[in-house]
Amino acid sequence: MNRLHAAIATIFTLLSGPAIAADYPKPQEGDWTAKAFRLHTGETLPEVRLHYTTIGDSKGEPVLMLHGSSQSGTALLNAGFAGELFGPGQPLDAAKYFIILPDALGHGKSSKPSDGLKAKFPKYDYADMVDAHYRLLTEGMGVKHVRVVMGNSMGGMHTWLWGEKYPDFMDALVPMASQPTPMSARNWMMRRLIIDSVKNDPDWHDGNYTTQPKNVKAAAVFYGIATSGGTLAYSKLAPTRAAADKMLDDRLNAPFTADANDYMYQWEASGDYDPTPDLAKIKAKVLAINAADDERNPPETGLTEAALKQIRDAKLYLIPASTETRGHGTTGNAKFYATQLSDFLRGLPAPAR
Repeated sequence: MNRLHAAIATIFTLLSGPAIAADYPKPQEGDWTAKAFRLHTGETLPEVRLHYTTIGDSKGEPVLMLHGSSQSGTALLNAGFAGELFGPGQPLDAAKYFIILPDALGHGKSSKPSDGLKAKFPKYDYADMVDAHYRLLTEGMGVKHVRVVMGNSMGGMHTWLWGEKYPDFMDALVPMASQPTPMSARNWMMRRLIIDSVKNDPDWHDGNYTTQPKNVKAAAVFYGIATSGGTLAYSKLAPTRAAADKMLDDRLNAPFTADANDYMYQWEASGDYDPTPDLAKIKAKVLAINAADDERNPPETGLTEAALKQIRDAKLYLIPASTETRGHGTTGNAKFYATQLSDFLRGLPAPAR
């Protein structure tokens, strides 16, 4: 997770409620290498490094937790998310569950273009990222079945694909801030603007730059403001031009350490996302969690509700919009749905032994 995104996430967490100290076991980190990793393009990487973080005892019920675009697994270890979910008596109490937070292919400490290949790194998509994590869990960690696959934003889209590609691997799916529908409309338009902004930068040089293209940071700030934050929240936080300028200046002046190739690949990977053809393959129980003010997944289209009808056991919890919610960023704060998640988990059949 780059520093700009970390700063924004921290601000929203603090504004949404008081931060609390972590009250769950100390995270443990590890790496595993997938050999001869074949991508959807037909290309093969001899080795793919996959980094991961775990919380809790490996004897607990496994939970796969998936992060958002340009982040890493540890991005979820904050007071607003992990602090509301992983502690004693909380929905995903680490005394009961073994929580696995991997870094996606192209993200965090997993293999990515900036490791050396730059623009020669093969193009990957969301299906490749899911396959990489499947190999990590099954081959690298010896996990044969998980209780829950849960993800936020990009991780939510990955969660839908997990249910289709590996329908017997989990008991439940909790996709958040996502839709089981094709990447399209404003969501894709804004992502393409990021891509085009970078490719049109004079310093780009087809990805073989010697200095980071300057447009990357501006594109990231533009996308973040346009597609996350919440209309009511922005009205409260920036009620005047001066306040709006201050908020924008703070973001533009925040450190930005993302590599342009990594960033480009991360957003391009979503281009062919479309789970609609295989929704009926999902066997797990589904609790989809979205926010009513999500700018990237506007509920007024009715697309999510229509798609859920193709799944045997699926329901949607829509978090009501308020000055406290943060649009697409709302699901990063688990206080808005911890009760619903807890009720859903209690309603699952007993795990197979």
